[in-house]
Amino acid sequence: MTAPISPYQPRLDQIATRRGEVTLEGARTAYWEYGDPDAAVTMVFVHGFRGDHHGLEPIVAQFPDAHIIAPDLPGFGESAAFVSGRHDIEGYVRWLRGFIAALDLDVPPVILGHSFGSIVVSAAVADGQPVSTLILVNPIAAPALSGPRGILTRLAVFYYWAGKSLPEGLGFALLRSRIITRVSSIAMAKTKDPERRAWIHDQHDRYFSAFADRASVMDAFDTSVRYDVSQYADRIPVRTLLIAAENDDITSVPKQRELAEKLADARLEVIPEVGHLIHYETPEQAAALIRDELGLPA
Repeated sequence: MTAPISPYQPRLDQIATRRGEVTLEGARTAYWEYGDPDAAVTMVFVHGFRGDHHGLEPIVAQFPDAHIIAPDLPGFGESAAFVSGRHDIEGYVRWLRGFIAALDLDVPPVILGHSFGSIVVSAAVADGQPVSTLILVNPIAAPALSGPRGILTRLAVFYYWAGKSLPEGLGFALLRSRIITRVSSIAMAKTKDPERRAWIHDQHDRYFSAFADRASVMDAFDTSVRYDVSQYADRIPVRTLLIAAENDDITSVPKQRELAEKLADARLEVIPEVGHLIHYETPEQAAALIRDELGLPA
C-alpha cells in the first residue's frame, strides 16, 4: 500500500530547507532551518513528546515568508540523547537555552512549543531565555493526570512503567509497539476525513518511535506528567499566544482560560472541533492566528 502523502508537502517544497547540527554538552542536536535567514521574523519551533520536527512541518508550510528553526529534542528523531544527566525539565531547559544561544541570532526569536514542547519552552522563558513572543499550541495548561481523559494518562503511566520494568529487549519492543502507537493515534485524532486520518496515523507510525533509548523516553514521559505550563506562568513576563483546542483530551478549555489569567500578557484562541493534534488537523487556522499575533500579512 502506498504511504499517504502530506497535504502540505507541495507548499513545504517551495520553502528552502537545510539540515544542521550543533553539539551541546557533548551531544549532537539535529535541526532543520526553513526559509530566508534575513526574513522579518525568526521562529524556533519545539515539538511534542515522542515526535520530532516533522510534526510541526504542516505549520512551517504556512510561513514561506518567515525564518523557522526546528530542532529534534534530545533523544528523539535524529538528535542524540544527553551524554550525562537525566532528560528532566532542568536538562531540557539547559539544552534549549544552549541551542538558541548557539544559533547566534541578532534578536530574540519568537519561540513556539507544541504540547510537551509548551512545557519546555515555558520553563526556559521562566528561567530567563530571551524571547520576543511566546506561542503555545495545545499547551499543557494543567497537570496531565487531571485532564478530561485522565484515565488515559493513567493507562499511559502504567504502559511506561511496564516499558521500564521489563527486560531491556521486551521493554524496548513494548515502547515501540505499532499497535500502541496506532491506538494512541486513533484516540487523539478528531477529524472525520478518512484521508486526513490515514495520513495522521502514517505520521505517527513513521516518527513516534524514533527515540534513542529507554532512559531518555522514560525521563521525558515522567517530565511530561510532573510539569505543566501553569507552574511557570507567574515568571513569564512576555506576550504569549495560547492556541488551544475545543476537544483536547489532555487539557480542557476551562484550564486554558485559567492559564491565560495567570500569564502577564496572554491571548487565548480556541480552535473548534479539533483535539490535541492542531498541528496535523488545523495548521492553517493555527498559522492564521500566529500571523495575526505577529503582524504578518495574511
